[in-house]
Amino acid sequence: MTSGEAEVTAVEERQRQRLTSGPGTLLVWLYGVMVVGAVSRSAYQIATEFDRAPLAYSLSAVAGVVYGFITYTLFRGGETARRAARLCCAAELVGVLIVGTWTLVEPSAFPDATVWSDFGMGYLFIPVLLPVSALFWLRKARSGQPG
Repeated sequence: MTSGEAEVTAVEERQRQRLTSGPGTLLVWLYGVMVVGAVSRSAYQIATEFDRAPLAYSLSAVAGVVYGFITYTLFRGGETARRAARLCCAAELVGVLIVGTWTLVEPSAFPDATVWSDFGMGYLFIPVLLPVSALFWLRKARSGQPG
């Protein structure tokens, strides 16, 4: 390994540590909890009563996959993972805002709730607060500012 490669590896390691230190650790933990909640809920609902609310259950499954990807990228760290996490968190926030608004404007479209219904009210509004917090943390981690 050349000294340049070693330096790049050291920088990547510092970036990785930065994403999973302080508030980053809490974000990884919260996203992990959301993965379990969204995936287990949607898997059960899709398996047992999919015909009742296919849109809602499918959206919950999508939310679970998004949460899983964000958890992985935050845990993995590094600049590429940070960028992917930022993109996914922004998409998650847009999804929460669209679905949250949709469930308020047209409740008949959702005979059962999704993870993102009513902006995540069934999950203590964590689905709307989490991507905002993650985007803020990822921005701070990029600039190298302390959490």
